[in-house]
Amino acid sequence: MTYQGSCHCGQIAFEVEGDLEKITECNCSICSKRGSLHWFVPRENFRLLTSEQDLATYTFNQHKIKHRFCPRCGCAPFGEGTAPTGNPMVAINARCLDDVDLSVLKVGHFDGRSL
Repeated sequence: MTYQGSCHCGQIAFEVEGDLEKITECNCSICSKRGSLHWFVPRENFRLLTSEQDLATYTFNQHKIKHRFCPRCGCAPFGEGTAPTGNPMVAINARCLDDVDLSVLKVGHFDGRSL
């Protein structure tokens, strides 16, 4: 299935394809403060519909993950990184997907605070 998503103001828009059955809640400092619920997908399943120039990027700690956000509204709809297998991945903030009932999804937990 293909899902549409965006930041709050719509300056960043994207679509992503995959089976949305499970999301992950991470307890690291940024994810817990932001309230992100991640859906991990291969990079090739993600398509940015707006200009990459509209994105702002934040990195911290080991600077391995590009936390992407909108400089206008501050919303952070996704992050980009590499899976342990070496494959490019995107962590979609499921809260930024259109018309998705988060209450029906399985939620896994990741202890990012311990990394």
